[in-house]
Amino acid sequence: MAFSKLSGDEKGIILGHLRNTLEPHLVMYMSSASKELRALLPAAARQQLRADYEEATELCIKMGMRSCRELSEAWRIGWLQRFTSAADLSTLAKLGSVLPALEELRLQEITGSANPDGMQRLAEGLVAGSLPAVTCLDIGFMHVGDAGASAIAAALDRGALPRLNSLLLSNAAIGDAALAALAPALRRRPALQFLYLTDSPFGDEGLAALVAPPPPAGKPPTTGGLKKLEHLDLSGTQVTNAGCATLVAALDSGALPALEELELDDTRASAAAIAAVDVALARSRAAALPFEEEE
Repeated sequence: MAFSKLSGDEKGIILGHLRNTLEPHLVMYMSSASKELRALLPAAARQQLRADYEEATELCIKMGMRSCRELSEAWRIGWLQRFTSAADLSTLAKLGSVLPALEELRLQEITGSANPDGMQRLAEGLVAGSLPAVTCLDIGFMHVGDAGASAIAAALDRGALPRLNSLLLSNAAIGDAALAALAPALRRRPALQFLYLTDSPFGDEGLAALVAPPPPAGKPPTTGGLKKLEHLDLSGTQVTNAGCATLVAALDSGALPALEELELDDTRASAAAIAAVDVALARSRAAALPFEEEE
């Protein structure tokens, strides 16, 4: 069908798909093709598109990129920054739907003093389908806290980062309440393979919410879980012997059937408790071997 035969709504949909903050010229050229199309992209919308592009360009420069096109084609972003602002993280979130090639997003705050609202702003800006190809999200030395953890959980549950299989949150100020808020969303991601929660202040309560949450009163246990999790790093946390006992029970019950590595360095657990976890992990791996060989 000729473009001229399309309805106004159909043309609007096409313009909507062409509207890309990193490449605004596409929709601008198309809208200039006719008076009808110009009406679908009024002056206010053009002005907003220009402002968004300028904001994105400024962010690209801060990231050390030469152009917005370089960002749009990047498969990996490794941003090592000082004093990352909440505004920058919010801008990055708004670009999440126009980064189809991005597979790894690594954000590291050198000073460890990022705006405490930054991670919350980043997560809140991720809409359904944002960062569609990202498999690895690595956040280091940035304050996540309770609000940030809840925002990340909400982003995952509304369909952001649909291919995520590796989540690294190091020195992220994740306490028990924060991990309890994040855990249900992680357990609803059955493809999750690598989870690093190092150097944060959560302990046994947060760990239990992650690996062995109690079922709701009067209801059976929820489906899902960490069935494909291969590596869990809890180094530098406040996990004690009680947390180790929780891990042993989870491993023996088959709750972590794919787990191959479990790190508990620099925790509050005793050597004997950690050794018991290692033995339980070995039992779990031995039980899984026949099934892996069949595959």
